[in-house]
Amino acid sequence: MAKLSLSLLLFFFFIFCINIGTVEPLNRAAHSQARTFIEASCRTTRYPALCVKWLTRHASSDTPPTAQQLTRTALTVSLYRARQVRLYLVKVAKELKATKAKEYPVVRDCLVQIDDSVSQLSQSTAELCRLDPKAEMMSDDMYWHIDNVDTWVSTALTDASSCVDEFPGQRMSKMKATIKSKVLNVAQLTSNALALFHRYAAAAIEKHP
Repeated sequence: MAKLSLSLLLFFFFIFCINIGTVEPLNRAAHSQARTFIEASCRTTRYPALCVKWLTRHASSDTPPTAQQLTRTALTVSLYRARQVRLYLVKVAKELKATKAKEYPVVRDCLVQIDDSVSQLSQSTAELCRLDPKAEMMSDDMYWHIDNVDTWVSTALTDASSCVDEFPGQRMSKMKATIKSKVLNVAQLTSNALALFHRYAAAAIEKHP
């Protein structure tokens, strides 16, 4: 399958990280608490409205979210959107190359950057699952995993932001405006995911010094 739906992607990561938390049914009060927790967490991000929009839509409805689960969902959403943009850029780059359009080099460079973002986000999401929230103390391995996620998500954000910078100003063709809008969305989602990860990591370090 060339393209996974976001719901399926989240399901795969949930199965991969099944040991993260205990599955318990939510009652109405718990649903309200989950919404409150998401909103409070999103207030620490740079784009809180975007954060709440995606997390309330795709956070699990079967279990109350933890900080790690919320971070994982944010990273998965960012990865999904980055993959969508990569597919779009592959199509546009192929068309521009065929017609030898002058915009091809810029789009090609942007595609390389987004491709790297996809790789970095994929690694980050898998690495996050290796952090054991039940650990009684922070080990060198846990610090190493935290550093890896921080480095990879930061790199993914830099790549997406660099692509956005390839399209300065407001006056541009419809194609360039569309690319800029799509990549900017990836950058904003990745920025939010990084902020949520920093919140989660700081709490984990404070809880398990």
